[in-house]
Amino acid sequence: MSSTEQPVPGTVAVVGGGTMGAGIVQQFLTAGARVVLVEVSEEAAAAGRERVVAGLGKARDRGKLEGVPEDYLAALTVVASVGQIPAGAELVVEAVPERPELKIAVLTAAEAAVGEGAVLASNTSSLSVTDLAAALERPARFLGTHFFNPVPASKLVEVVTAPETDPVVLESVRGWVGALGKTEVVVRDAPGFATSRLGVALGLEAIRMVEEGVASPADIDTAMELGYRHPMGPLALTDLVGLDVRMAIAEHLAGQLGDRFAPPELLRRKVAEGELGRKSGQGFHEWDRGVRA
Repeated sequence: MSSTEQPVPGTVAVVGGGTMGAGIVQQFLTAGARVVLVEVSEEAAAAGRERVVAGLGKARDRGKLEGVPEDYLAALTVVASVGQIPAGAELVVEAVPERPELKIAVLTAAEAAVGEGAVLASNTSSLSVTDLAAALERPARFLGTHFFNPVPASKLVEVVTAPETDPVVLESVRGWVGALGKTEVVVRDAPGFATSRLGVALGLEAIRMVEEGVASPADIDTAMELGYRHPMGPLALTDLVGLDVRMAIAEHLAGQLGDRFAPPELLRRKVAEGELGRKSGQGFHEWDRGVRA
């Protein structure tokens, strides 16, 4: 069986029901998996489920869903503890905020809950997969699966291997990515991997151009969208990701790769003033209910 023909795991656990986690849940549900969504409390789990429901509803409205949301929600279970992940889960995807100590706590608890054959994956966009693997008893069963936002619409998953990742695990994950209707790129663990490193570099340079008065945010984005066929300009993408998230990733990369990734003062100022992008309604562009004004 080729990697693209491999079916999705029977049971997948996704830890974290935020925007990314809910999108990952939706993707596995529509591919036919049983999914367990894990959050930190009953309230958070309910909120995560509502994000999945909303995502399925949008997919239906756009004609991207076969059947109705209820058909898929029957395969979804929400729980409020990592310890409630079924022992028979074949894959656990961690999708919690980019804090090493939090990810390690989630991954070690998940490893204790599942069988020895389960694969553990982190949705980190910048943290060292090697460092996360070092905290596990079975590091060979672990790697990074960097999904992109919005998960249901994105065609890419960046698969990140640590030195101890078992090649068999890599092939399984490549197969699961193909079964989700996505394409994988495989990179070895390095600061920022491939996508975050290049994406942040472009975004930071665009911010510096605004800072220097080279052009307006709208014109910079239009130049990249029309001139280079980017689906979204670097400043609109920064708004979508969140200026606070982009700044945190830039600071991490600056510590690993040098000052060329140091956040510009304009970015720091906007974050300090609460201009975080789409989620706050103002970043480099204005947003009205999640839509660029």
